[in-house]
Amino acid sequence: RDQRPSPDGISLCDEVKSLAEVYALMVYYRETVCDDVSMPKAARAAWLAWYETTPDTPCIAICSTSQGDDICKGCGRTFDEVQLWPEMSPFEKRATWRRITLDATSWRFNRYAERAREGVALPGDVSSPTLQR
Repeated sequence: RDQRPSPDGISLCDEVKSLAEVYALMVYYRETVCDDVSMPKAARAAWLAWYETTPDTPCIAICSTSQGDDICKGCGRTFDEVQLWPEMSPFEKRATWRRITLDATSWRFNRYAERAREGVALPGDVSSPTLQR
């Protein structure tokens, strides 16, 4: 709605209408995730346009998987998610974001939360959110 406000202050723009139908069905069927394969074309396009405005990676440039942890203390992703991130689809990435946000135990969500919000990068760090866009 911020990107495409109501044309008349009452009705929804086309993108929001497309997504509203999907969300309504999710609520009706008590689903927490949407099947991206069967998502209507207009809703998928609207979702992907929104997704492009979000941070690409949850990385806060403190990666404990490089030290042997199965789950990164910095961002909450598994070793495989960190390694395969560039190959993941937007829907797979969003599912990972949802899981780590609901879990909220990684440093991204507590002691380094303000650093994560600001997207602060360390010098020479190619895995930081500000350098991957």
